[in-house]
Amino acid sequence: MSSHAAKTGSLILSPAPHVHRGETVSTVMYTFVIALLPAVAWSISIYGMHAARVIAMAVACAMAFDWIIQKAFRTTVTIEDGSAMFTGLLFALLLPPSVPWWIVVVGVGMTILVGRQLFGGMGGNPFSPVLVGWAILRVSWPDYLNFDLAMVHYDVPFSIHYPLALLRSGGAGAAVESFSNMDLLMGRQVGGMGAAPVGLVLLGGLFLIVRGVLSWRIPVAFIVGVAATASIFYFQDSAVYACPGFHILTGNVMLGAFFLATDFPSSPVGRLPMIIFGLGCGALTVLFRIWSVHPDGVVFAILLMNIGNPLIDKLRPKIPAARAGGAS
Repeated sequence: MSSHAAKTGSLILSPAPHVHRGETVSTVMYTFVIALLPAVAWSISIYGMHAARVIAMAVACAMAFDWIIQKAFRTTVTIEDGSAMFTGLLFALLLPPSVPWWIVVVGVGMTILVGRQLFGGMGGNPFSPVLVGWAILRVSWPDYLNFDLAMVHYDVPFSIHYPLALLRSGGAGAAVESFSNMDLLMGRQVGGMGAAPVGLVLLGGLFLIVRGVLSWRIPVAFIVGVAATASIFYFQDSAVYACPGFHILTGNVMLGAFFLATDFPSSPVGRLPMIIFGLGCGALTVLFRIWSVHPDGVVFAILLMNIGNPLIDKLRPKIPAARAGGAS
């Protein structure tokens, strides 16, 4: 509460995220950026200047669009707080390195304009802005986000077949036998530039938890939700449905668990709601992979749970009424 508020007795209300422990928004956002740097380094080491081009363009466009919109609507310019940089970087890591420049510009533009600024800027968005931009691209120009098609021109030291597309076309046997868990963990798989190096994404997520800027509840519940739901189908028919480990280590699961589902404004703040939210994201991810036309269901699973977030966040443990004659 400010000194003015203290004098007048009024309260200052602001949207999430509410950062406690004296840390600023800038500190939190740049910590998230640092957590993604290992995945960025991996992408550039594998795809060279193609990856660097997409990443640099996405970050530059996110900061530019954010500044232009804030100037146009005469709101406070917050380009220095790192939130636009993190948004652009995270969006780039969902893309293949071969996407044309205009796809990056359109996707980032939709992320900032529709996903973020349309709802009042940072803290007001009911959906994760990065997922809004990605979903628009996926629905409008799906071929540019087709990882099997995107990788045919790259000489990479691993299979150019997208594991989840192989699962869809060849069944669990062909998909699981083509990739070992260690290959998937070490990033020897096709996918989004930042999603493929699963081990590095996990390392970045653990760094955020250790630093105290991220709760463990949503990421852990997300992964448990994926594992539990995949297990139900796997034990029903292992020839058709992949094992839980395969689902956890492919696609955007790790990136979704630690960096996408944990978007502060569009995710719960209560402990129990966080767990329910994460479990729902994980379960829907597997269901989308099995029953929808999209090989990877992470993005649409999180967006669907974002819709239910206001209701989920109202779930609270009941406080027992004071016993008669007890202290009030």
